[in-house]
Amino acid sequence: MNHSLFMSRCLELAEAGRGKVAPNPLVGSVLVYEGKIVAEGFHQKIGEAHAEVNCIHSLKDPSILPDCTLYVNLEPCSHFGKTPPCANLIIQSGIKKVVIGMSDPNELVAGKGIQLLKDNGIEVITGILEEECKWLNRRFIKYITKKEPYIILKWAQTLSGYIAPDANKMSKEEFELARHITGFIVQKQVHKWRTEEDAILVGSNTALLDNPALNARAWVGRNPLRIVVDRNLKLPSDLKIFDNSQETWIINKKEEKNNSLTSWLKYEESEDWMDFLKRKMFEAGKQSLIIEGGLHILTHVIESSNWDEAQVFYTPAHISEGVRAPAIHGVLKESGELDNSIFKRYINGRFFTA
Repeated sequence: MNHSLFMSRCLELAEAGRGKVAPNPLVGSVLVYEGKIVAEGFHQKIGEAHAEVNCIHSLKDPSILPDCTLYVNLEPCSHFGKTPPCANLIIQSGIKKVVIGMSDPNELVAGKGIQLLKDNGIEVITGILEEECKWLNRRFIKYITKKEPYIILKWAQTLSGYIAPDANKMSKEEFELARHITGFIVQKQVHKWRTEEDAILVGSNTALLDNPALNARAWVGRNPLRIVVDRNLKLPSDLKIFDNSQETWIINKKEEKNNSLTSWLKYEESEDWMDFLKRKMFEAGKQSLIIEGGLHILTHVIESSNWDEAQVFYTPAHISEGVRAPAIHGVLKESGELDNSIFKRYINGRFFTA
C-alpha cells in the first residue's frame, strides 16, 4: 500500500479548511478500499464535524468499512469538545486499520487517541509524511506547544533593496503612486493570505503614511483582527483603522478602553510590546499574525528573533532612494515567480527545518 500517496491526499483535503477552522488544526482524511480511495472528508468549519467523521459518513457502502484503511494527517481526537471523539466513531465503524501522519501535540489528545484505537484491536501506523504534516499545521503546533501565535513577516522590496520611497522628498500624490511596487495579482495573493491568518499588524508610521484598511477586500474570506502599535496614541482618529469595520486592537502605553469593535490595550513600560501582544493573542485564541510593516517594527521583530516565517516579494520597480528593506537571515523554504515579482519564503530555523 502506498501510504505516502494517500497521506498526500489527506494534506490536500486539509488545506481546504484554512481560514475556516482555527483554532482547530487542518485535517483531511480518506478511506481506501482495495487500493483505491472510496471516500474523502476534511474539517470544514470550526464547531462542525471533523475530517474523519465527514469521510466515514461520505462512504456510499458502509458494509465495506471493516475492509477499509482510514488515512488521516493528524491523530484522531479522543475527548469531547465541540464534537464527540473521532476515535470512538472509528472504533464503532468497524475499521481495522488506521494510518496517521503525526500525533496531536494537544495534551488533551497527545497519544491517547492512538492508544484508544490500539486498545480496541485496530492496527495503527504512524509517522507517514510526518514533516509535511507538521508544516501544514505549524500555526496550531506553535500555539499549542509554545502558547504563542505563529508570526509571519511580509513585505515587498525592489531588487535594489527598497521597500518604500522617501515620503519627505515628494508630494502626497507622488508618494501614493510610488509606494505601490507590486501589481494587482500580488495584492490578490496577499489578501488571500490575510483571510487565512488570525491577525495583521502594522506600526504607527505605516498606519499614518499609508492609511491602510488592513482587510481582505481583494479576496473572498474573513477579515483578520487588525493590530496597530501606537505607543503614545498619536494617530489621528480619521484613519481607516478606526472605522470599526472589523475587530481592531491599538497597542499602547497610555490607556485601556473599548469602542465597539476597537480596543485599546495598554502594556507597561517595563514590558516589551511584542511579549505583551503574544500573551494577549494567546489568551484570545489567535494562532497566527502577519506583520506587514513598517521598517522599525519589522527590524525589532527580526532582531528579537520573534518571527517564524517571512514572505518577501522582490519586484523590478524602481526606487532610487527611500526606506531600505530589513535584512532577513533564515532558511529559504520556497521560491517562485508571481506577476513579474520573485517570491521567497524564509523560515526561522529555531522551529522548523527546510
